[in-house]
Amino acid sequence: MSTTIPIKDKEVLEEFKNYYLKKGNYRNYSMIVIGLNTALRISDILSLKWSDVYNFSSKRFKSHLELDEQKTGKHSVIALNDAAVSALRCFAEHLPDSEFCRGKYIFASKKTENKPIGRVQAYRIVKEAATQTGLEEHISCHSLRKTFGYFAYKSGTDSVMLMEIYNHSSFRVTQRYLGIRQDERDAVFMQVNL
Repeated sequence: MSTTIPIKDKEVLEEFKNYYLKKGNYRNYSMIVIGLNTALRISDILSLKWSDVYNFSSKRFKSHLELDEQKTGKHSVIALNDAAVSALRCFAEHLPDSEFCRGKYIFASKKTENKPIGRVQAYRIVKEAATQTGLEEHISCHSLRKTFGYFAYKSGTDSVMLMEIYNHSSFRVTQRYLGIRQDERDAVFMQVNL
């Protein structure tokens, strides 16, 4: 059985992230960027509505996203960074007014009215971007969540904070989840090089 992995190469990550932007598919681009920048599960991402990220009264994007995670029931408050807001803004600017409103799903299905795309479609979106950018490994929607954590760890984020973000019982679990433990093992073998 294969395990979903994070995308660890920054250049490949940029190609992957921008695959749909270059094609002018702003919905798919935004979904990937939100996944990479919020560490949310795909089910939580797909359930987002425009009113979760945009204040229609003040006509500006919110600084934070608040939601109860579907799997854990945990209430999360997530800062929307510049990359997330920029992707959402880009997408909103290309939508008709009837689609950019309070009650509409951000990642709306084109086939079913008043519904978000499904998890299978989200997987296809991620898999196409991965395949087209040379990522033949085990990339799925969960890779977005893991990629966030991998780069957070590599940039010096405290291990306790990562455990809290992922709701893990120990940092060892978080290391294994993000593929960090294997990186550390690989480094030992590469360093010895007899």
